[in-house]
Amino acid sequence: MQLINASRDELLKPLQVVSGIVERRHTLAILANLLFKKTGSSVSFVSTDIEIQITTKAGFGVGSDEVMTTVGARKILDILRALPDGPVSLSLKDNKMVVQSGKSRFSLQTLAASEFPVMQSHGEVSASWKMSQKMFRQLVGQVYFAMAQQDIRYYLNGMLLVLDGKELIAVATDGHRLAYSQITLDVAPSGSGQKQEIIIPRKTILECQHLLEDGDEPIEISLSSNQIKLSFGDIELISKLVEGKFPDYQRVIPKGHKNSLVVKRDTLQAALQRAAILTTEKFKGVRFSLSKDKITIQSTNAEQEEAQEEIETQYDGEAVEIGFNVGYLLDVLANIKNEDIQVSLGDANSSAVITIPKSESFKYVVMPMRI
Repeated sequence: MQLINASRDELLKPLQVVSGIVERRHTLAILANLLFKKTGSSVSFVSTDIEIQITTKAGFGVGSDEVMTTVGARKILDILRALPDGPVSLSLKDNKMVVQSGKSRFSLQTLAASEFPVMQSHGEVSASWKMSQKMFRQLVGQVYFAMAQQDIRYYLNGMLLVLDGKELIAVATDGHRLAYSQITLDVAPSGSGQKQEIIIPRKTILECQHLLEDGDEPIEISLSSNQIKLSFGDIELISKLVEGKFPDYQRVIPKGHKNSLVVKRDTLQAALQRAAILTTEKFKGVRFSLSKDKITIQSTNAEQEEAQEEIETQYDGEAVEIGFNVGYLLDVLANIKNEDIQVSLGDANSSAVITIPKSESFKYVVMPMRI
């Protein structure tokens, strides 16, 4: 029974969208598979890892039958990538999925669709709104690099999203640095209107950054008590939320640092990249020295090699010497696109704050390091 007739590229596109979350190791064999659902010409592809589910649709189904089956994600993707351009057909024969293109033919094992753990959107929707994909991607892009990885404090392995009226705030921290970004929505979200705080898992955030486009096409976001649903283009992504209490980020952001300067982002980034050459995996410390109209950046290593960079800038505050993890500084400079950035410092034991001049919409706090 023939299911799909399409060109190789037409078929690859939806399969690549859904296969990103399929893990190489899994507790259930079915989680290595994609669910195919065909109703007439409409075909949907579904993947899940039990925490996240991605669904996408296409219109290249053959015949009027309703068919559901599952097939190994990696195998079908590898086959399609290896095939030359041209028409591809998928059909079912004796519980095997047959992939045919030109003189190539592959017969793949299937597992029953009834075994596939489909996540349903459930719970009352507490808030729902639309915004451009570009706007949401930029909001997330300014903070996601500060998320923790496999931290025992599981609530740090994700991004906090705060909805307060029309204000949408994203925050991420790994305990060493914190990134905060804020935007104002054009239209207030529908729903209860109450302030909401949710923690979106790290994997969901990374997948969003991968799938979203930098365009004005809309994304619709719906929140319920334990789920977030994101719908954009032909894609629907449902994710569980991280339970737990996120740290009070307002308390972490220092206020009133007197020593402040504005510097060109790309100048500082280039100087730090050069200074980082002599740092090691174990020790990524660089020393910042501020004096009148000058920043000096120094790094040393166990071989007693030394790098020194000087940047001229307008500064007439106190002389300050402070150490930082160079990786934390390079992360933020790679993810904000403004020409100028503002750096505010207290003393050698206070966290530094990096902001965008004349803007309250972005803040990055980085703890000092002993050098």
